[in-house]
Amino acid sequence: MTGKVFTVAQQKGGAGKTTLAAHLAIAWAQLGYRVATVDIDPQGSLTRWHAVRSEATGGQPGFTHVQITGWRTQAEVEKLARAHDIVVIDSPPHAQTEARIAVRAATLVIAPVQPSPMDLWAVHPTIDLAAQEKRRLLLVLNRVPPRARIADELIAKVHELVDPPAVDLATAQVGNRTAYAGTLMTGLSVTESARKTQAAAEMQALAEEILGRV
Repeated sequence: MTGKVFTVAQQKGGAGKTTLAAHLAIAWAQLGYRVATVDIDPQGSLTRWHAVRSEATGGQPGFTHVQITGWRTQAEVEKLARAHDIVVIDSPPHAQTEARIAVRAATLVIAPVQPSPMDLWAVHPTIDLAAQEKRRLLLVLNRVPPRARIADELIAKVHELVDPPAVDLATAQVGNRTAYAGTLMTGLSVTESARKTQAAAEMQALAEEILGRV
C-alpha cells in the first residue's frame, strides 16, 4: 500500500516551511507511522537538522531522510512511499520547476502562511501551483501572535482565500513560540523535549488533523 505524501510548499521564503516539516515528521513518527523526509530545498536546512538529530540520538533519528535534486524527486518519492506510511517533502521557495515537481508528487500540499499582509499576498502563487497540478492544498496559519485585532482581521482574510474542496484552512494553528526553533537547534522537536507545552499540543493537533483530511 502506497504511503501518503505531504509536500510543504510556500513560494515566499521565511514562512516557517522547514520548521513545520521537521516537527510534523516527528509528530507522525511518534504516532507509530513509518516516516521519510525529502529535502529538495537548496538551502538544505532540513538536512542539517537531520544531521544534528542523528548525532543527538546516537544515529537513531527515528525516520528516513534523503536530500535530492528536483528532477529525481518524483521517482525517489514513489520509492519511499512504497516503504513508508508518510513521506514529507520540504520544497524550495522561488524555484518554480522543483516546487512544481514536489507539488505534483503530493497527496496533499501544506502551505504555511503567517497572518501578515505580505504572507497573505505571497501565498497566491502556491495556491495557483496546486490548482494547476490538481492537488488539494491545506493552508496552515503559522507563527500566529497572541490575540490582537490585526491578527484576527488577517485570519479573516485567509478564510476568504479558501475555496473548497481544492483549498482548505486547517483548524489547528501554530503559535509564534520560541520552542519551535529552540528544540530544532538540539535536533529534537517540541513533541519530544517540550511535551507539556502549548507548542507540543498545537503540533500534535495539527499532525492528527492533517492525517484526518486524507
